Amino acid sequence: MRLAMVGLGKMGMNMTRRLLKGRHQVVAFARHPRSVKQAARYGAIPASSLEDAVKKLKPPRVVWLMIPAGKPVQGAVDLLSRALSPGDVVVDGGNSHYKEDARNAETLSMRGIRYIDAGVSGGIWGLKEGYCLMVGADPKTFKVLEPAFKALAPKDGYALVGPVGSGHFVKMVHNGIEYGMMQAYAEGFDLLDCSKFKIDLPRVAALWNRGSVVRSWLLELAADALAKDPRLENIKGYVEDSGEGRWTVLDAVENSVPAQVIADALFARFRSRRQDSFADRVLAALRNEFGGHAVKSKRGEHAN
Repeated sequence: MRLAMVGLGKMGMNMTRRLLKGRHQVVAFARHPRSVKQAARYGAIPASSLEDAVKKLKPPRVVWLMIPAGKPVQGAVDLLSRALSPGDVVVDGGNSHYKEDARNAETLSMRGIRYIDAGVSGGIWGLKEGYCLMVGADPKTFKVLEPAFKALAPKDGYALVGPVGSGHFVKMVHNGIEYGMMQAYAEGFDLLDCSKFKIDLPRVAALWNRGSVVRSWLLELAADALAKDPRLENIKGYVEDSGEGRWTVLDAVENSVPAQVIADALFARFRSRRQDSFADRVLAALRNEFGGHAVKSKRGEHAN
């Protein structure tokens, strides 16, 4: 099939390449002409604008968005609602909030244009391993895109998880779980690192992936990272979040679900970005006030 890939970042570019390897035709567009030229070198059909990408498609036209959530997606959907025709399909494969899908689907449905939200997981390894696709759509529209899903995903790596909105919802929860798993591994290796036994961390990470109940792809990645830098001395302990963890926690609050591990993992990321926080200074001052415990001054010496 022929479809347009809009957005050629780390995910969009490799998804384009995987689709091309699956013998699909891809019309490629991104804000940066250099990315479009690179996609063309892989065999994609270059487009100079979103409108140009639409013109290079054949009905039913399919436009797959791999662009940042929020205003960029809304802007693209608004433009496509005018540029596309009844029966065409828009896929939002980025990390949009699932509540935005209803608005986007309604905007397009007024022109008879179909909408799919696809949660995509796989990161930079997706080109080689394939992408896990969590798809929200009606069954008929899902069938239109199924040839592309098959090319992008590993065996049994894609599924229709429910109606519009459900794909991004499942992906949101998936990322929340990911936060918790990563935090558990981080705390476990921190405990091993502090041990008096001088544990070989890369060896343990590799060992745990051989039959252990905690084996996982994330642990494989931890083993790779530790093998390259056992003390992780070249990495600053500053951990960003891309939004899905926050949304998961907010949704848990909204639905009174006690997602404690995911919430703690999110707050741990916030904590990683603060040095000498005011909260920590309050804690130290309180210990000094009620118990006379020593505190460290800004000059480095201990004070009472």
